[in-house]
Amino acid sequence: MSKIGKKPISIPAEVKLEISGQKIKVEGSKGVLEKELPYCLKIEKKDSYLHLLPTEETKKAKSLWGLYRTLVVNMIEGVTRGFEKKLEVVGVGYSAKLEGKDLVLKVGYAHLVRIPIPDDLKISVEKNIITIQGIDKERVGNFAAKIRAVRKPDAYKGKGIRYLGEEIKLKPVKKAVTSAA
Repeated sequence: MSKIGKKPISIPAEVKLEISGQKIKVEGSKGVLEKELPYCLKIEKKDSYLHLLPTEETKKAKSLWGLYRTLVVNMIEGVTRGFEKKLEVVGVGYSAKLEGKDLVLKVGYAHLVRIPIPDDLKISVEKNIITIQGIDKERVGNFAAKIRAVRKPDAYKGKGIRYLGEEIKLKPVKKAVTSAA
């Protein structure tokens, strides 16, 4: 039994749900999300609750059970409240700005780094804070990781792009060794 998978999913009143075979479609005030369930899971709707059940007793079915329950919960939360990630650009001369459909980063390279913004995400930049908003938690997280990967925080000075609130453990600076000969 999956601890997470066996819990019922509460469906808010403002969310419309469509189940057709292995596909689930969730519609809310922020938008619409669709997901296809694997063959080893089935979905049942009872009153204002949703239940995911495995159709077979294999190890794969048990592992996917909890995962897909969480993915459906994230879909419901995304279409009602949405998701947000914030990144902080730290460093002298480092900056971020929006130019049309691109996020332009100036992070210590000889050239500007341009990242095209996906249509389903909203990006805003204030001073050195980049805010990413969207209804799909996976897309928001992946885009934030893509931006962070352009210039990960340096281990010695802490310069780079980091998640807001992320603590960077700085390494001590190596001291010069002097020998008395």
